[in-house]
Amino acid sequence: MRKKIVITYGTFDMFHIGHLKLLKRLKEIGDYLIVGVSTDEFNKEKGKKTMIPFEHRIEIVKSIRYVDKVIPEKNWDQKKDDILKYNVDIFAMGSDWEGKFDYLRKYCEVIYLERTKDVSTTELKESLLGINELSREELLKAFDILLELKKYFLD
Repeated sequence: MRKKIVITYGTFDMFHIGHLKLLKRLKEIGDYLIVGVSTDEFNKEKGKKTMIPFEHRIEIVKSIRYVDKVIPEKNWDQKKDDILKYNVDIFAMGSDWEGKFDYLRKYCEVIYLERTKDVSTTELKESLLGINELSREELLKAFDILLELKKYFLD
């Protein structure tokens, strides 16, 4: 019996539990999972700025046990070619892409999975940017509080 092949794509910047849960669910619906990781150049074309370089992101995704094959995603048009090249049965993306890849239904099944609630790379990046907006005085006060707490934990 032929393996059911699933493919998905993503930037996978700041890898988090939402990414892991998505990959796990995708592996559960098929036998072989291919993941396309967007290159830095393609992310620039999409207007996205990554915090983690492509070489690191692809190594992280390769190390996930649910993933069988990792390929670089270099452009929008590649999806159709990859579906045909790898004989893909299911193309899957997060629900934030709902409807955007329906044109691929003539080549394989297309599904959109719900995102993990309250987890988002965009929110993580916004939180980190918020740290930069703290005033020097707020940072010094936080540092003083940490120094005060230190005596309760390290002595």
